[in-house]
Amino acid sequence: MSRPTSPGDEAAPDTPGTGEDICPRCNGSGKEGDETCPRCEGTGRVVEGIGGG
Repeated sequence: MSRPTSPGDEAAPDTPGTGEDICPRCNGSGKEGDETCPRCEGTGRVVEGIGGG
């Protein structure tokens, strides 16, 4: 199931070479204190490039 792109995403969902991961800013909680995490917009997940060079 895909979701819209969030500010912390490096690419759109389902882009080849990417995968969903826990948001490093909020550690997957979707919150920063009492506020919604601005990086993942409260989902707790971000789409990032996989692999490495």
